[in-house]
Amino acid sequence: MESQSLFVGARQNLDLALKHIAISEDAIEHLKHPKASLQVSIPVRMDDGSLQVFQGYRVRYDDTRGPAKGGVRYHPQVSLDEVTSLAFWMTFKCAVLDLPFGGGKGGITVNPKQLSRLELERLTRGYIDAIADFIGPDVDILAPDVYTNATIMGWMMDRYNIIQRKSCPAVVTGKPIALGGSAGRETATAMGAFFVMQTILPKFDRPPAETTVAIQGFGNAGSFLAEQIYRAGYRVVAVSDSKGGIYAPAGLDIPAIRQNKEAGRGMEALYCHGTVCNMADHQLITNEALLELPVDVLIPAALENQITPENADQIQAKLIFEVANGPITFEADRLLNQKGIYVLPDILTNAGGVTVSYFEWVQNRSGLYWSAAEVEQRLAERMTRETERIWQLAQSLDLSLRTAAYVHALDRLRAAIEVKGTRDYYAQAKA
Repeated sequence: MESQSLFVGARQNLDLALKHIAISEDAIEHLKHPKASLQVSIPVRMDDGSLQVFQGYRVRYDDTRGPAKGGVRYHPQVSLDEVTSLAFWMTFKCAVLDLPFGGGKGGITVNPKQLSRLELERLTRGYIDAIADFIGPDVDILAPDVYTNATIMGWMMDRYNIIQRKSCPAVVTGKPIALGGSAGRETATAMGAFFVMQTILPKFDRPPAETTVAIQGFGNAGSFLAEQIYRAGYRVVAVSDSKGGIYAPAGLDIPAIRQNKEAGRGMEALYCHGTVCNMADHQLITNEALLELPVDVLIPAALENQITPENADQIQAKLIFEVANGPITFEADRLLNQKGIYVLPDILTNAGGVTVSYFEWVQNRSGLYWSAAEVEQRLAERMTRETERIWQLAQSLDLSLRTAAYVHALDRLRAAIEVKGTRDYYAQAKA
């Protein structure tokens, strides 16, 4: 599906939510358009002496409630349309969690796996050179996303500091702790999703030991969440990465799989090599097949548009927690809702990352730093509170959880936009 369709789908979710909230025409018009979009060319001298030019993007979708906030992804499919969609979602995600931020997003069209570390650093610093006037601690704050990490964030902050000729740690979150990063940031997305699950699953009277889970995507968020779920007693029966996955109805040994994956041996190595092959009955499966397994809980934690009208009818899970951004298309979401499948939307489920990024930004600006336990406690309180509010809103208005989340966010965005003045306000002044 084209990336343009991603933004169309995002806008459709907004249109659906607008039917359930009183909001001015001014606010509606304001939220339908990104505030600012930047596309840049980034020349990079490669290790072999050749010159390559990469395309980079940064979008500030809205900053009514505060400076824009959002990650930077390095991926071959990055485009302006995709970045705009992600910035749109970030606008609502920050409002859902009541963070004093608007939505932003950035990216570079590149396969980072094909670059050396030196080339990756030159590309990263070149990106900051190109967008330095577009970002800042009070304007637009960067963070890690797909195929970016703490080291890359550290390079970004360092380059921005050099350009500004002063220390500006709050321009980037997700940095190494040694450079002003926050404890708990690396695992924040997974922990936030875990707290959402811990809030929702008891409402369905499913004991952990009797609840089966499949996770598509075994990157930083997916793998850590899998281990948290495993240690909480849930039966994780399938996991996958970009190369495929494994399925064991009796359950998988997630800590061992993580260890093998991080050692570079891949997930299947645990079951396919050596004497541990006989630890569990298992089979290799594709990412597509994982989505259709007969499980209680499905967690898409990879990329966008994984569940579409073409495979929605085959989804058997009772609950879906969107750890990835936009893993379900708009039409597929409607089909899942008709089937009675509960979908915990991305703008809530994966908001732990931006929430702890907010904590990092606060710590950078105050110079006071919190322990990992304090960060986790603050994250748990905020994720649980907003999840309960969205659940109650969905129940009281008979809405899907996605629409309820958008209505919840819209109410906060509406208040911030309308307090600046609307047509009705100025019409009354004339009267």
